[in-house]
Formats: sequence, C-alpha cells, structure tokens
Amino acid sequence: MEKKVKKRYRFLQISVLVLVLAAIRYFEQDLFYDPLIMFFKSDYLLGIIPPMNMAELMMNLSLRYFLNTILSLLIIYLAFRDKGILKFSVILYAILYVVATSVFIFLVLNIEREHYLALFYVRRFLIHPLFLLILLPAFYYYRLRAYK
Repeated sequence: MEKKVKKRYRFLQISVLVLVLAAIRYFEQDLFYDPLIMFFKSDYLLGIIPPMNMAELMMNLSLRYFLNTILSLLIIYLAFRDKGILKFSVILYAILYVVATSVFIFLVLNIEREHYLALFYVRRFLIHPLFLLILLPAFYYYRLRAYK
C-alpha cells in the first residue's frame, strides 16, 4: 500500500515539473529575449534574419537551457531514482550544451539563407527539453534490459 502512495506522489511530482516546463514554453516571449521566435513563426525561408543583441540572446538561451535542464534532470531522477543515470544525464546535457551552443553561434555569425533550417533545429534543441524526450525512453529501455 505504501509503495503505491509513493508511486503516486512521484507521478504527481513529475507532472508538476512537466507543467513547469510547459509554462516556460507558454510564457517564452515574456520571459526571454529571443528575436528568432517571431522570425521562425513567419515565412522565414524568404526573410532575412532580424537584428539581435548576440550577448543578450546567448544569455537568455543559456538561462532557458539551464532551467529546462534542471527540470529535466529532476524528472529523470524522480522517474528512475538512480544516481548513476543522473550523473550520466548531467554529462550528456553538458556536452549537448557545448556542442549546440557552438554550432548555434557559428550559424548566427555566418548565416546564409540555406542555413536557416539548421539554425532553427539547433536553437530548438537549446530552448526546448527535447533531450528529455530522447533520454526517458532510452533509460527505460536500459532498465528493462538490466532487469532481464
């Protein structure tokens, strides 16, 4: 009986964290400086990239990535209760941040119309918790294999 209550409590905690992730997405224009939001909502393949304050953009992208990462790591920890998985996830998130940020900066500074789509997807990995959607099933599968 007590185990079911703990499972429900963990599910509730994970649900709250997912709602916080959704709130970050919903209020993104109010919370973060990102001139690329409106650019990518328009017919961006025909337009030109808007002027932007690169330092402010990078600070806001980093803040958003950090918030999404903390919430994602909490979800991963609550889902699996495994410090090994958590440590591995921290390393993966750090590597993703360094690689994606480097590629993003390169694309913004050397932008050409044919790179708009690449910029869109790299930015998407930085501002949305897509990595969480990849890691959760991967760790679940890992757990299933470990139990067999």
